[in-house]
Amino acid sequence: MKRLSIAIDGPASAGKSTVAKILAKQLNYIYVDTGAMYRAVTWAALNSNCSLDDQQAIVDLINKHAISFKQENDGQHVFWDDIDITQQVRQPQVTSQVSKVAAYPEIRKILVEKQRAYGQNGGIVMDGRDIGTTVLPNAEVKIFLIASVDERAQRRYKENIQRGIDTDLETLKQDIARRDYLDSHREVSPLVKADDAQCVDTTGMSIEQVVQTIQTIIEQTIHQ
Repeated sequence: MKRLSIAIDGPASAGKSTVAKILAKQLNYIYVDTGAMYRAVTWAALNSNCSLDDQQAIVDLINKHAISFKQENDGQHVFWDDIDITQQVRQPQVTSQVSKVAAYPEIRKILVEKQRAYGQNGGIVMDGRDIGTTVLPNAEVKIFLIASVDERAQRRYKENIQRGIDTDLETLKQDIARRDYLDSHREVSPLVKADDAQCVDTTGMSIEQVVQTIQTIIEQTIHQ
């Protein structure tokens, strides 16, 4: 059976990463969390006294270090060189700044090249905001997940509580709405649904229901 490239896009906390991880495990595909790559760069910049207003300084930082993923018993971990930063990249100070870093053209260019390299041979599930439009424009399956701001904020709030991250629900709502605006209005690779992507509104749906919906779309693609 042909190993497909599956692109899952959508705004913050639409369920992309959770769904993508489950699908990759079920299909025995590689999972690439592109959002974690931008978060890793943002974390590194914040922790190296690198100004977030200095695109070239951040580019230099990326070129000197490596971002990698490793599957552990409790899920996928993110590494900056040999430092496990899985928890750090989800902290509020990173979340509030990642859209700014992700908007820089040179940073996107470098990370998109890395992401495309992952997806060259199929058998991959990749989630982000520009996968179906920019990173994997020829992906056989393209999904665009959406959900209301209120529901996405509730999801992120519950995730943060489970991770021991202290956050305010109203602040999360404001942050998500702000990220929606920034991500959809940036000049380079804005958040937008690919013309050939199938939109799935996850508001009120369980993760299991979302996964089943996408599984059906994948099955239909395989048997076309």
